[in-house]
Order: sequence, then C-alpha cells, then structure tokens
Amino acid sequence: MRIPTRVHGMLDYALGALLMGLPWLLGFADGGPETWAPVALGAGVVLYSLLTDYELGVVRKLPMPAHLWMDALGAVLLMVSPWVLGFDERVWMPHVAVGAFELLTAALTDTVPGYDRRRAAR
Repeated sequence: MRIPTRVHGMLDYALGALLMGLPWLLGFADGGPETWAPVALGAGVVLYSLLTDYELGVVRKLPMPAHLWMDALGAVLLMVSPWVLGFDERVWMPHVAVGAFELLTAALTDTVPGYDRRRAAR
C-alpha cells in the first residue's frame, strides 16, 4: 500500500513542526548542532512542502518525485548528523528515529498527486 500525497503532505507539516520543536521537547536544546540540525531540517521540510506540487502545496512548483528525494536526503542527513557533527555522545536516538520515519514515508509515498491521478483516469 502506498501513502497518498495528501496524507504525506499532512505528515510533512507535522514532521517539520516536530523537528523544529524536538530539541526543546526532549531536553537537548543546548544551542549546538544537536539543536540546530533538526531545527534547520524541519524548517526546510516546511519550506519545500509549501513549494511542492501536491494537495497541500501553496506554490506547487516542486514535482513530487523531487520532494521525495529531498525528504530522503534530509532523513539521511538527520540520521548521520550526531556522528558527522560530533554530538553522538550527548544525543543521537531522536535524530535517527525521526530520520528513519522520514525515510520510510518517502519510500512509501505515491509520486503522483491524487488530483493528477483522478484527472488521468477521466
């Protein structure tokens, strides 16, 4: 079963907000890269979601396959950030867990928005 793009859009905005708040929610907001890596990636998710050509996009310029590649790249960056940026002894589990969730949703999401699929069926 594939995740519809409308559902993926809802997950995008929720994930972006979660990433931006995660350091404060889980108590690792010390002002270093452990804080700003998820905040920056969360802001990026919200920004390119607003630009994506799917049901919850506002500008609808970014094709869905490109959006999903950006999701996958951001997920991998988030998952490796504790070791690349050197804060793995402080915190790493939230970065890996949320990154894995994002990677999985990118892999399971339809590449064609529902409105395009309905239009093609007519």
